[in-house]
Amino acid sequence: MDNNSVLEMRGICKYFPGVRALQQVDFTLREGEIHALMGENGAGKSTLIKVLTGVYHKDAGEVYLKGSDRPVNIRSPQEAQNIGISTVYQEITLCPNLTVAENMYIGRTKGIFTDWKKINADAGKILNDLGIPAIPGQQLGSCSIAVQQMIAIARAVDMNCKVLILDEPTSSLDEQEVSKLFKLMLDLKKKGVGIIFVTHFLEQVYEVCDRITVLRDGMLVGEYIIEELPRVKLVSKMLGKDFDDMADIKSDSDTEKIDYSETPVYEAKQLAGTTGIKPFDFSIHKGEVNGFTGLLGSGRSECVRAIFGADKVTGGEVLIDGKPVRIKKPLDAMKHGISYLPEDRKRDGIVGDLSVRDNIILALQVMKGFFRPFSRAQAEEFADQYIKLLNIKTASSDTPIKSLSGGNQQKVILARWLLSNPVYLILDEPTRGIDIGTKVEIQKLVLKLAAEGKSVTFISSEIDEMIRTCSRLVVLRDGKVVGELKGDELTQNKIMATIAGGES
Repeated sequence: MDNNSVLEMRGICKYFPGVRALQQVDFTLREGEIHALMGENGAGKSTLIKVLTGVYHKDAGEVYLKGSDRPVNIRSPQEAQNIGISTVYQEITLCPNLTVAENMYIGRTKGIFTDWKKINADAGKILNDLGIPAIPGQQLGSCSIAVQQMIAIARAVDMNCKVLILDEPTSSLDEQEVSKLFKLMLDLKKKGVGIIFVTHFLEQVYEVCDRITVLRDGMLVGEYIIEELPRVKLVSKMLGKDFDDMADIKSDSDTEKIDYSETPVYEAKQLAGTTGIKPFDFSIHKGEVNGFTGLLGSGRSECVRAIFGADKVTGGEVLIDGKPVRIKKPLDAMKHGISYLPEDRKRDGIVGDLSVRDNIILALQVMKGFFRPFSRAQAEEFADQYIKLLNIKTASSDTPIKSLSGGNQQKVILARWLLSNPVYLILDEPTRGIDIGTKVEIQKLVLKLAAEGKSVTFISSEIDEMIRTCSRLVVLRDGKVVGELKGDELTQNKIMATIAGGES
């Protein structure tokens, strides 16, 4: 084992029924480095992390840690933690009802004999040393998601971790919060902690990482020094092919042919809800892809949830094909041909313990009624059709959806709504946390659906993705619509200036 290495994984193999998840994968992490683990969804990143942390047992290979002459056999996450390997996941796994200090020391207290005064003092010192803006006695749930992520990292650091795994830690953070998290990561790097950074954001990789390991289809593509791997080369290695400029994607669209003089497919007038958004007007035409844009917390998701009836509507008028309708709940929207892919696929989208097949037919079954179930043959036919159409990577339609990669879970939810043959499809962050290749697939599919006459509202935190995909954007700030842009106005500078209130 190299003197500078804190972790070495050699020849790691992991198999599931019908799937080769990892095949002879090597991975090396050095002390005091931030190492990006990259690859498309389904490439094997999560499986490798789960092998390292004892969630999965490897079928072959060896793991070495600094200070150990022999390979280590990690049989559980607790064992991994005990030997200095800590993981902070995208979904916060701490307890929001407990205090910051209680979360930092959970599992390490002594019941009624716990010296809380000392624990609060120790927690305060760690928070101060790491520059985390939190107070030991405050409830964790009162902290922002970014601060909660930092507290999870502080807990790991206090447990003397040698290896810190950050699994998509920035996907729910805004730009300022990401900057604070990166400062913390760089401080830990100076202290000698080895950090494995799993992310889909290329800009972030090139901002803070030292090296990159790329996986594809469960195999190691290579390990690279960041300065020696241009972004276009990284993308091509992740995809296994030359990658056309994503900016060209919109050339396939037919947005110029949208007739805005026609009656909108859907129109809202002064629609308001209970989630803090101000009354807003909105419309979408046949074959149009439009979107809501703004900073996190601007009201993008709240607007589309009101349109779908997922949040309570308190006022306003809704017209479909020019005729007034009442949409008070999601089933009302579905019956009018409106579908909605939610922002949080794990909480609001997938039913984890159900199969891929059952997740695909779910919306259509709800509309048909559960007392009139589809036959097994019908369900299989529907599932097989969309697994093939959307290139969903799964061992079979019987596979539990929770065992699929994030990008493939997203495709299953998309298949669910496409099966219901909607007139108007709402996609809220359909590409968040998924690989570049799947992003392109989804963007092209959106434009294909529009060309076939469907109307699509598309929301993404990535402004360049919105510009590539949408022909018209509604701009929000602090829960209020502050502008509408289309045509030559669809530039990053114009969108940001509108969000900022006219400031350039």
